[in-house]
Amino acid sequence: MIGAVIGDVTGSSYEFDNNTEDYDLDLFREGTTFTDDTVCTIAVADAILHHKSYESALLEWCGRYPGRGYGGRFQMWLTSAVHRPYGSYGNGSAMRVSPVGWAFEDLEITLAEAERTALPTHNHPEGIKGAQVVAEAIYRLWRGEWDKIQELLISSYGVDYERQLPGVGVFDETCQGCVPLSLLILTKSTDFEDSIRSAIHYGGDSDTLAAIVGSMAEAYFGVPDTLAERALSYLPQDMREIYEEFRDRFIPTSSLEV
Repeated sequence: MIGAVIGDVTGSSYEFDNNTEDYDLDLFREGTTFTDDTVCTIAVADAILHHKSYESALLEWCGRYPGRGYGGRFQMWLTSAVHRPYGSYGNGSAMRVSPVGWAFEDLEITLAEAERTALPTHNHPEGIKGAQVVAEAIYRLWRGEWDKIQELLISSYGVDYERQLPGVGVFDETCQGCVPLSLLILTKSTDFEDSIRSAIHYGGDSDTLAAIVGSMAEAYFGVPDTLAERALSYLPQDMREIYEEFRDRFIPTSSLEV
């Protein structure tokens, strides 16, 4: 899940500044911070670790860290008296699901848990599918099944998936736009840092795109210690504690560094 955090943090200052044509952009420039992508990912990890419902963990963590770029409908969900799912197919379900891909030993259970993480808010079929596709990719990648990723992309989004991708720099918050794009970027990446740079460089919803790409890239390439330590330095202590507890329980040592 550190891959999602790195993607979110490094992409945060570029989310509404997509005019850069520089692949060698400054990953930690002024204005870098953590956003809703990290908060919600930590919430999912906390729920898994401490047997909380995904809904209660999201409400707890997002309430603890307000004003972190939550989408309008998600913000209404957070502050409403009754918390009902609102049929979203936004990419929020895909950006927060990464802990599920590491925590469960069976693919069927992984897919069921991914759906559960989406259901409190993103109960549209595309919202659920987006979460499940990312979780399955992570599940397969850290087991070395790189050859399954293109198959997953096509079986989930069709042989003509590229026709539905947002153009370079286009802000697309949907799962059906963002998730196949994330998989495509991943399949063209040469290492973890290349995947993050490529996602941010593509533009649009930079932090969420990089968070999703990073969550999957971590599982296959591993994460450089320097990037992990720098990104974690932007997180408050309670988030770092959840990350460290989750890492120590679920992440294979071989995935922690390259």
